Amino acid sequence: MFNSIRKNLTKIIATATIAASAFTPAFTAFAQDEDPINLGVIYELSGAVAAYGITQSNAIKMAVEEINEDGGVMGRPFNIVEYDTKSDDTEAAMIATRLATQDDVVAMIGPATTSQMQAAIPAANEYQIPLISPSVTNNDITFDDDGNVQPFVYRSSWPNSFQGSGIAKFGYENMEAKKMVVLYDNSSDYGSGLYDNFFEGYEGEIVHTETFTPEMNDFSAIISNITAQDYDAITILAFYQTAGPIVKQAREFGIDAPILGSNGFGNDIIYELAGAENMNNVYYASLYPIQDEDEFVEKYREQFDSDPDMFAALAYDTIYMVKSAIEQAGSNDPVAVNEALENLEEFSGITGDFIFDENHNPTKNVVNMIEIQNAEETAVHEVVFD
Repeated sequence: MFNSIRKNLTKIIATATIAASAFTPAFTAFAQDEDPINLGVIYELSGAVAAYGITQSNAIKMAVEEINEDGGVMGRPFNIVEYDTKSDDTEAAMIATRLATQDDVVAMIGPATTSQMQAAIPAANEYQIPLISPSVTNNDITFDDDGNVQPFVYRSSWPNSFQGSGIAKFGYENMEAKKMVVLYDNSSDYGSGLYDNFFEGYEGEIVHTETFTPEMNDFSAIISNITAQDYDAITILAFYQTAGPIVKQAREFGIDAPILGSNGFGNDIIYELAGAENMNNVYYASLYPIQDEDEFVEKYREQFDSDPDMFAALAYDTIYMVKSAIEQAGSNDPVAVNEALENLEEFSGITGDFIFDENHNPTKNVVNMIEIQNAEETAVHEVVFD
């Protein structure tokens, strides 16, 4: 049975750690000379995209609690050093520099979004500290301007090229949608990149395209233009804060066609923004279906009184992957850990079995499309690539 619990935004945000903090659960009695291993955490805990950062931050705390309770890493506890970027790129850059130069961290986890990640990358490379985002999907995030792999930059989410192609494949093959209307945020690398990859992967006809920006809240002109088209389905490539209002206004206008969405739909707040009654015949891309009676989901709910999302699951796995890299390296030296991340022999997480490839992307080949009917997540459709 799929999860149907929807908490309000205020309650979710109340779980966040807004100020800089250190977090070292003491479930195991570590010797006094066993200094903690510091983990840097950089997330958008307030501001426009805070919902993505909050769930990941929560999951990281949960993973660290488990690891410390089980004896830590090589007999030493993890300690979280966390800062809020406030959804601001300049703040993200400053935080990454501080973590790398002042806080003695073994790795930095986050940020959640592309622009924040791009801002943090220079410090990671300059000071040789691994930086891993569980959720950034921009195709080029692990490459520099010359096309070389960024030596200290990773992601544990698949890139847009994979996601965009998966949504396109699902729409054409599974939904048998031969004619598609596509709406995307052309102000962000996320939306534009997804559109490019969707366009390349879709075998049907894109009969109409509309663009928008996050500042917009009235989509009536766009929706009016859609009604004049002959189409089988609509694809929306955007984060929840714009995708939700678009779904709401489209459904209230009388459009009942299937809506396909990117992983930006993957947060419960979209139900509030769209209106639960309008979340019907909706499908969105995910790396981790959130299901009832799942051990990770149950534990997260118990600790934070809210539901996790796919990004929380990816963040949780990322912490365990860093633990594996430290153990494989036999050291908490960031350069040694970075080498271990590049050469992990195997890793089994709750989002699947994977390691990093030569481009520092995870070796994953499945896009899950979550089906929503009557505000309930009713099915998972797997789109598998060879």
